[in-house]
Formats: sequence, C-alpha cells, structure tokens
Amino acid sequence: MKASEIRKKTPDECRKEIEKKRKRLREISFISASSKVSNSKEAANLRREIARIITILKEKKNEE
Repeated sequence: MKASEIRKKTPDECRKEIEKKRKRLREISFISASSKVSNSKEAANLRREIARIITILKEKKNEE
C-alpha cells in the first residue's frame, strides 16, 4: 500500500488496517515456525507497511 493511499483513509480505517496486518504477521510467524513459508519477504513487507501506516497516523495527529 502506498503512502498516498494511506493518507486518503480516515484514522479509523488506518487502525483497522493495522490490526489486519498485525493479525497476518502473527499467522506468518506461526507458519514460519513450522518451516512452511512460501514467501519469506512477506513478514518484512508487512512490518514496513505497519510502520508506514503508524507514521502517517502520527503525521495526521500532529496536523490537527
């Protein structure tokens, strides 16, 4: 998800997106523990997306 797409969303939508991505990250961590990961970069990408969303939420909060 690009930063411009995130900026168009409301803070509540962003928080829901963070929850969804964190849930997926937990699933990936359990799958990787059993060594059945098909995409090893997915966890890193999810962490980056979560950080990007959090950063934009903080920017929006500071603007208000």
